[in-house]
Amino acid sequence: MAWELLFTSDIGLMSLVVIVGVLVIGAYMGKIYSNKMHEELKAKGD
Repeated sequence: MAWELLFTSDIGLMSLVVIVGVLVIGAYMGKIYSNKMHEELKAKGD
């Protein structure tokens, strides 16, 4: 029932968009921070 409500109702679809958006933003920020850490380690190693 919960899955049906999530995928068929207006509020469920908006919630799904928010959940997916938060996950995408989190992954993007994690990638940026990971790249920054590698850049700093490279700079200190040289």
